[in-house]
Amino acid sequence: MNKRAVFYLLVLILVSFSCSKKQEKTEDVQLEIDLKSLETDFMTWWTYHSKNIMLSSDFTPVDQNSKNISKEDFLKELTTGNFIPLKIKSKSDNIVYKLFRLNQNANKGISGTIKNISTISYNHFKMEGRSFPSFDFTDLNGNLYTNENTKGKIVILKYWFISCKPCVAEFPELNLLVKKYQNRNDILFISLAFDSKKALQDFLIKKPFSYAVVPDQREFMEAILIIHSYPTHFVIDKKGTIKKVVNKVDEMLPAFNKEIQ
Repeated sequence: MNKRAVFYLLVLILVSFSCSKKQEKTEDVQLEIDLKSLETDFMTWWTYHSKNIMLSSDFTPVDQNSKNISKEDFLKELTTGNFIPLKIKSKSDNIVYKLFRLNQNANKGISGTIKNISTISYNHFKMEGRSFPSFDFTDLNGNLYTNENTKGKIVILKYWFISCKPCVAEFPELNLLVKKYQNRNDILFISLAFDSKKALQDFLIKKPFSYAVVPDQREFMEAILIIHSYPTHFVIDKKGTIKKVVNKVDEMLPAFNKEIQ
């Protein structure tokens, strides 16, 4: 076999290897839904997003070219309103979300909504890993909570106000959570509310809530924590570090379960 023949043989082998690797990648990661079917109708997209996407979760983020990127960069791209996240299949057990650019003819409501949702998620994500700000809370029963006396405890904080219907709708589920872990001395369930002590005492007679309730905390929530969407839940570890910030109970629970293991 002459040198030229050997050269062409090597090229053929390399091309075949490259093609096989690309095919493996294609098989390894597949879309679970057709993008075009989501772009034209807002409710079709919203139903899909609500059931399949949880931006607070520990997912594997990939860009529109299927390359791994950081979660921060992934969320930043979503805040432009030019992309939506779609869940894609993978041979691994990891949850994988991929960025897909919206077509120019896509429903405008989709772009605006994903921009708002992802901006909140991005702001929450940026809090993770930080120490929780200095606090001095006194609940309706006169119990005091500070950074010092909560050290060594997992703290679950809920932010709410009386006229917030989604906030109150969570009470039954959260009450069951408190009951389940009532014998764990290393877990604290505390809520901060906008409302006055008297207003809360009257309200909680009709709508019992098992969290410790701290009144008159609007300034702390909005000026110190810069929270503007309610309800909001913080999961804080035993060192006082913020582990997760979310708006829904079903997003808070995975982070909580991870901490108590």
